[in-house]
Amino acid sequence: MSDRDRYRPVPQGRLNRLAALGQIAGGVASGVVSEGLSRLAKGERPHLRDLLLTPSNARKAADQLSRMRGAAMKLGQMVSLDPGEFLPPELQAIFSQLRSSAHFMSPGQLSASLASAWGPDWRRHFSRFDVTPMAAASIGQVHRAVLISGRSLAVKVQYPGVARSIDSDIDNVATFLRLSGLVPAGLDLAQHLAEARRQLHEEADYLREAEQMRRFRALLAGDARFVVPAPVEELLRPTVLPMDFVEGVPIERLAAVPEATRETAMRALADLALSELFTLGVMQTDPNFGNYLWRPEDGRIALLDFGAVRPVMPDSAESYRRLLQAILSGRNETVRAAFLDMGYLSSAQVARHGRMLDEMMSTVLEYVLQAPEGLVDFSDRGPLVAVRERSQSLFADRSLWTLPSPDKMFLQRKITGMALLALKLRVRLPVVEMLSRHA
Repeated sequence: MSDRDRYRPVPQGRLNRLAALGQIAGGVASGVVSEGLSRLAKGERPHLRDLLLTPSNARKAADQLSRMRGAAMKLGQMVSLDPGEFLPPELQAIFSQLRSSAHFMSPGQLSASLASAWGPDWRRHFSRFDVTPMAAASIGQVHRAVLISGRSLAVKVQYPGVARSIDSDIDNVATFLRLSGLVPAGLDLAQHLAEARRQLHEEADYLREAEQMRRFRALLAGDARFVVPAPVEELLRPTVLPMDFVEGVPIERLAAVPEATRETAMRALADLALSELFTLGVMQTDPNFGNYLWRPEDGRIALLDFGAVRPVMPDSAESYRRLLQAILSGRNETVRAAFLDMGYLSSAQVARHGRMLDEMMSTVLEYVLQAPEGLVDFSDRGPLVAVRERSQSLFADRSLWTLPSPDKMFLQRKITGMALLALKLRVRLPVVEMLSRHA
């Protein structure tokens, strides 16, 4: 898709955004009918959820969500983090688009947004302002600019109407999930959707994000491994966040550099996540790879996004510490008890699938605790595939699905994202050594 094709006005107003979601539902529904008739003609008896998750339907949904932006796209991003082992490759390739390729707002909307924030003569602040964004995501897009003073900036501009649309988007997506059958009827998502709603409102407040950026600059001031840009106070607005421009390359490109360099960078990010969880008491919970840049000239990692920063509740940190200790103990029953305590497993699941769960845990514990030279090899996907194969019956038993607290879910999203980045970069890490420092 060319940049010209990516310019789309952001749909505003509840009815317009509901209509956009209706286009998703309509397109998917027609795809379900077509695919269902095709499979019936072959003598198959397809399930509705299998028809919903076809590559064609996923492509339609991903494209429409990227046009909508806002909370609807953000929720799509939250479910798109997958290492390529649990979703079919076709679906993973499509959903991964949501992490990096939102449509751009139209030039008219951009100009109106900046005029609303800085006044009609907003260009007087700049010697250069690139109208074409260098990045676009669910809440806003980022532009390169240079102040009259010569200071280079990255300017994050929020999509118009996004903050106002959060509540209705989440309500509409919740309705879609209920009607689709993708979520078991007995699984109560109300608490989790309410927390998602609250966090998305926080992410849409750029004054709050600037405050968190300053907070992390102070927390990491003595850590030479990281770079945190500073906001430009005089141009900061609730919907516009100007910050220092940081040169660097996308973190995924580290996959092509020497092993030692990859592992140094990945260990820094893993150390930071563990410190956030157990020491700092605050975590940036969005693991989108676009939130990180690597600087080849000095090996430092730039941290770019602080919208999803949240406090770590003491009980959640303690639960993860008990899980960490259980893993280091090497005992299946201790790990199982920790997962039960956290709400990731239910007693009914253990009663029905206990043997399979023990096999999964044994695979993971061997992978971590018996790694050659103490280095867990994240380029070896064998254990992941083995766990996936053993877990099929657990996932299929939808009546027993359970969820931990929303706070743990957001923390786990960051932890999972770091593991997926380690897989992508094919690194070897001293996991036991790293975990032991927080046990």
